[in-house]
Amino acid sequence: MTTAPSIILTRLDVQRLEQLIDRLGDEAPGVAALQAELDRAEDVVGHDEVPAGVVTMNSSVHCREQGSGKDYHLTLVYPKDANADEGKISILAPVGSALLGLQVGQHIDWPAPGGKTLKLELLSVEAQPKDGGPFSL
Repeated sequence: MTTAPSIILTRLDVQRLEQLIDRLGDEAPGVAALQAELDRAEDVVGHDEVPAGVVTMNSSVHCREQGSGKDYHLTLVYPKDANADEGKISILAPVGSALLGLQVGQHIDWPAPGGKTLKLELLSVEAQPKDGGPFSL
């Protein structure tokens, strides 16, 4: 596995995600990976300071899997709002926590079924709510 890229998070996202972690507890699926992402953030900024090409909660993104060239259009959401058929990916899913804070042009490793690892490149942030977007636990 490659070294994870540096990430930028917003204060509001960190606050809301810490509330989610507190509510779910340390043993809930996906919480440890999410906490690791929060812990490694290099910059925590206000929503009005986040660069346009950074994935925040409720951002819609365009990614490409490098091996197959397959494109994905995903929206990073809280667990209650997740719906894979609509491309709404939970922050607690491995790809969800890996996308958080990523900047356009960066790559992540996405654990796939069968022990395979896919490499995703973030091509664009198609929509990034400036107010943090909807929040529901």
